[in-house]
Amino acid sequence: MRLPRQGYKRARIEIIPMIDVVFFLLVFFMVASLAMTRQTGLPVNLPKASAASRDPVAKITVTVQRDGAVFVDKQPVAPVDLEAVLRAELRGNPKAVLVINADESVRHGAVIAVMDQAKKAGASRMVIATKPVSDAPKPRRRSVEDGRR
Repeated sequence: MRLPRQGYKRARIEIIPMIDVVFFLLVFFMVASLAMTRQTGLPVNLPKASAASRDPVAKITVTVQRDGAVFVDKQPVAPVDLEAVLRAELRGNPKAVLVINADESVRHGAVIAVMDQAKKAGASRMVIATKPVSDAPKPRRRSVEDGRR
């Protein structure tokens, strides 16, 4: 008895699953790269402003912490050396935007001193980092019954 010969099936490369995998990898790396670029300064408790933008265009970030410590792009700087450091940073890009990232509990005079030194160093564009009011906790509304107690 003679058995019929079975033909070999030709191997196929399925393209649709490969496209799906490449698409998911692309989306993953896009989201990961966006998450990496958001770290522009040291974490401080920013004051709130209703007209604040979420991501200011930043080239040079000056951070003033609660204790008065000053940082330029995450590098600690003595307050007396701030002007020289900013002058060196601005020499490479004179049109750079200087972002002042100050804790909300820092005294007003400390921020003005940083701005004054930045102006002496040649900074022509400065912004103060704030967080939008929508990120702030909502105040509790009092009801009529609360007022009767």
